[in-house]
Amino acid sequence: MNNETSHQSDPLRRARLRWRARRGLLENDLIFERFFGRYEHDLSDADVGALTRLLELSDNDLMDLLLARKEPEGDLADPDVIRVLALLRNA
Repeated sequence: MNNETSHQSDPLRRARLRWRARRGLLENDLIFERFFGRYEHDLSDADVGALTRLLELSDNDLMDLLLARKEPEGDLADPDVIRVLALLRNA
C-alpha cells in the first residue's frame, strides 16, 4: 500500500489546488470553475502536477493557452500538460 498522500485522498490538497486556481482574470476563473466541476475527482497526481505548472504562468499567458491562441512550448510541451490543457479547453 502506498503511504504517500495523493491528491484524491486528501481533501485539503484539493482545496488548496482550487484556491491556487483563482485568477485575476474572470475568464480564467470561469474556465477553472467549470474544469473543477467536471474533473476535480478524476484528476491523477500527474494531472495535478501539470495543472500546478500551468498555474505558475501569468494570467495573460495562461489565457492564451486556454483560448488556444498559443500552444505549450519548451518545458510545458509535455504529455501531462497537454492532456490537462485539453481538459481545460473543453471544460
